[in-house]
Amino acid sequence: MELQSIKNRFGIIGNSPGLNHALNVAVQVASTDLSVLITGESGVGKEVFSQIIHALSSRKHNSFIAVNCGAIPEGTIDSELFGHEKGAFTGAHTSRAGAFEGAAGGTVFLDEVGELPLDMQPKLLRALEERVVRRIGSLEPVRLDVRIIAATNRDLRYEVNRGTFRPDLFYRLNT
Repeated sequence: MELQSIKNRFGIIGNSPGLNHALNVAVQVASTDLSVLITGESGVGKEVFSQIIHALSSRKHNSFIAVNCGAIPEGTIDSELFGHEKGAFTGAHTSRAGAFEGAAGGTVFLDEVGELPLDMQPKLLRALEERVVRRIGSLEPVRLDVRIIAATNRDLRYEVNRGTFRPDLFYRLNT
C-alpha cells in the first residue's frame, strides 16, 4: 500500500524519513500476527500506528479494543483485561467479558503498558504465552485469538534494569 494513501486515510501530515520509516515498519508487521511494542513520547501518535496495523491486518474486520493501562485503578485491571463472573467481588452483579475476550479475532491495544503494576505483569505474560485467560471468579479457561499491540512512553529497557518491568514480558511484547 502506498504511504501517501495511508497518511491520507489516517490523517497523518508529514514526510520526514523517520515518519516514513515508521509507517513502512507498520505496514510490514500488519501482515503478521506478532505482538508489537510501540514506543515514543506522549502525543506522537502511538495509538494511530496501532490502528494502522490493525486496519491493514487480516484481523481488520474484527474488534479493535484500546485499553489505557495507566488510567485503570489497580484493583480493577484484572477485570478490565480478563473479565469476571457474577458474584466474584462486591459489585459484580453480572458476568462480564474483559478486553481480551471482547476482542476475539481482533486486536487489543494496551496503551501505556509501562504503567502496569508489577503484580499484574505475570498475568498478562501468561495470557500472551498460553493464549488463555480466566475471568475473575471462574476456573474455566477462555481461549484467546487476539493480537496484542502495546505502547508506552517509558523506556522499558531501563524499567527492566530497575526491576519495575518484567524482562520476559518486555521480550514477549517486543517481538
